[in-house]
Amino acid sequence: MTQGVSTVKHVVAIASGKGGVGKSTVSVNLAVAAAQLGLKVGLLDADIYGPSQARLLGIADGVMPDVIEEKIFLPIQAHGVAAMSMAFLTREKTAMVWRGPMASGALQQMIESTQWGDLDVLFVDMPPGTGDIQLTLSQRTQLAGVVVVTTPQDIALIDARRAVEMFNKVSVPVLGMIQNMATHVCSNCGHEDPVFGSEGGVNLANEYDSRLLANIPLSRQIRETSDAGQPIVLAESESAGAMAYRDAAAEVMASLDAATRPATPTISMTD
Repeated sequence: MTQGVSTVKHVVAIASGKGGVGKSTVSVNLAVAAAQLGLKVGLLDADIYGPSQARLLGIADGVMPDVIEEKIFLPIQAHGVAAMSMAFLTREKTAMVWRGPMASGALQQMIESTQWGDLDVLFVDMPPGTGDIQLTLSQRTQLAGVVVVTTPQDIALIDARRAVEMFNKVSVPVLGMIQNMATHVCSNCGHEDPVFGSEGGVNLANEYDSRLLANIPLSRQIRETSDAGQPIVLAESESAGAMAYRDAAAEVMASLDAATRPATPTISMTD
C-alpha cells in the first residue's frame, strides 16, 4: 500500500513571511476551489504549532483520522478535499511545546505516513517564517512551487520578501503572490477602503518578475464563513472573494500544467 506523496502529481506550498496575513484561509479556499474544478485535491496543515485547518474545514475537535496497518493515516475528507493536520491528532486547546527537530519530525511523518492517493495537487499550509518546517518540506518533498501570501502593508511585505528569498535559495519556483486584505469592504454600504495600502503585493510581484494571482478583500463574509468551517468559495460562491479565490486556483493549476507540459518539438529543415 502506497503512502506519502509519490503518487501526488503536484505539491504546492502556501507560504507567508509573517503570521496574521490570512495564509491558512487562503490555503483552504484555494484547495476547495481546485476541487470545484474537478481535481483530486489534498490539504496538509504543516503549521505544527498553530494548526487551523480543522476549524476552517468544519471538522469537529476530537475527530481523528483512521489508521491502517497501525501506521498509515487516512486523510479526513471535507468539502471534496483530503486533509491531514496535527489538529486531528491532538485537541484544539493542546499546546505543542516542541523544539524544532520534533516539529520537523512530526511534519515528515504526516507527509510520509499519510495515504494521499493519486492527487492532482496537494496544497501545504505552511507556518509563517523561514525556519525548520520550511526547510524540511523543501528538502524532503519535491515542491512544484510556492504561492506567497501577503497584505499590502509595508511591515508584511518585508517578511514576504524574506520568504521569496528563502524559496529562491532552495530552488522552489514562486508561482505568484496573493495580496490578502487588499481592501476593506463595508458590510453596510459596500464601500472599499485600502486600509493596509493598495499596491504592495503588485510591487512585490513585479520586483521578483512574478505575478499577482489575486486581490482578496478584507470582508466580514470571509471571516464569518471561515469561523463556521464553510470556506467562502462554498458558502458565498458568487461573492468577490470567492471569485478571486477561484481565479487564483485556476491560474495556479494552469501554471503547473504549463511547467510539466512537454516542449513543442521543432523541425529542423536541412538540405
